[in-house]
Amino acid sequence: MKIAVPAEIDGGETRVAATPDTVKKFVALGAEVVVERGAGLKSRIVDADYEAAGARIADDAAATLADADVVLKVRRPGAGELPSYRRGALVIATMDPYGHEDAVAAMADAGISAFAMEFMPRITRAQVMDVLSSQANLAGYQAVIDAAATYDRALPMMMTAAGTVPAARVFVMGAGVAGLQAIATARRLGAVVTATDVRPAAKEQVESLGAKFIAVEDEEFRQAETAAGYAKPMSAEYQAKQAALVAEHIKKQDIVITTALIPGRAAPRLVTAAMVASMRPGAVLVDLAVERGGNVEGSVAGEVVDIDGRRIVGHLNVAGRIPATASQLYAKNLAAFLETMIDKTSKVVAVNWDDELVKATLLTRDGAIVHAAFKPKLAETVPA
Repeated sequence: MKIAVPAEIDGGETRVAATPDTVKKFVALGAEVVVERGAGLKSRIVDADYEAAGARIADDAAATLADADVVLKVRRPGAGELPSYRRGALVIATMDPYGHEDAVAAMADAGISAFAMEFMPRITRAQVMDVLSSQANLAGYQAVIDAAATYDRALPMMMTAAGTVPAARVFVMGAGVAGLQAIATARRLGAVVTATDVRPAAKEQVESLGAKFIAVEDEEFRQAETAAGYAKPMSAEYQAKQAALVAEHIKKQDIVITTALIPGRAAPRLVTAAMVASMRPGAVLVDLAVERGGNVEGSVAGEVVDIDGRRIVGHLNVAGRIPATASQLYAKNLAAFLETMIDKTSKVVAVNWDDELVKATLLTRDGAIVHAAFKPKLAETVPA
């Protein structure tokens, strides 16, 4: 049983899919682990650390991937990588398949069994495998750090002999995992924090962290959450009422952090250009949804935009801005999932294809796209 950990080919990706701790676990399960030279350097993991944990270091991607039964990655394999993968290999990564159906088809053609970690069901058994939560948690923390670094003033209230410094006002839009961590971090830094979300359950969570909840709490609001805990798309009427409330509130804020994402959809627009213009010069907005089109009008992926003194921060791969920590958590997520596919007696890969975790995450297998959300639509036949 060979497990391969290649270096990420995306130049902006700083994370790695295995750490010395997870390598030790794989070796204990009977696996040969091969790591591409330099794969962990951006996460402060040197090759010697992998070797000390029992891994073998390969000089290039081809040697790393040769005859591998399992490939662990952060991002899905690119078209140029796929020829190096053995047909039938298990490839576990964050696949980002929505809007990239051609990439899903390419993985099917390559004959790999591709697992999308972001599709892991949110059930008790899978909590340790939840990459969305582990990485969003770090993104929420880093969003506040980035905001504080961009903001021209101190965040906490300071009473000094030279006068009193007022606390910064931080408004967090979206109180999922990233939003809640942003609230907690901003509170720790001494800011006055408010937050909003369309899910009713978020109100209690926000208030438990010491922030004030801002929302139009009508009947639609009380029904605005799926059974899986995700936000439902809201009606145009509700969005208009909420936008009016937010527009008035946002004028008084120093920092706004937006975190709203709906799986498989473009990011909802939460902050308009008029709202940005209504804020005081020096205000900072951090858009964590910029890679999906952005919550803030005027945000640009990968850039910090200055609009008349109001700065909109659109950093990419925000969790990857603290890669040593992000890799530590991500690698544990992958290791926990892979462990369910290894027979501990025979020490070989033995996937239970009927396992609910496998069914939820499996995109391709045996040359076909098997996930219901991405199967090609069959043409309707009309009876003669």
